[in-house]
Amino acid sequence: MVSGPLEPVEEGLRLTLRVTPKASRNAIAGLADTAAGGRALKVTVTAVPENGKANEAVIKLLSKAWKLPKTSLTVVAGATDRNKILHVAGDPAALMPRLTALIDGLDEGGE
Repeated sequence: MVSGPLEPVEEGLRLTLRVTPKASRNAIAGLADTAAGGRALKVTVTAVPENGKANEAVIKLLSKAWKLPKTSLTVVAGATDRNKILHVAGDPAALMPRLTALIDGLDEGGE
């Protein structure tokens, strides 16, 4: 079984992302397979990948879409890479079903 982009960790969730900067629009674009055999959430942002602008745009987009405070989202790996790991602070038991449902809803758009 392929693991999803969310993984419960201490004090929150770890989210695997595949980011496309300089896109035509800011959007959560579904799921993509990773080289490691897992899944990553695809996100496109209009920001350029300079001085953390694309990372800020990703955090702003996800916090708005998921109704989470921006301060609860932190890039913990891949700050200068397209493949990123984000930490979502909060109670994993409460966050996991909520975010999984939102992500699963995206994937039903057909890939």
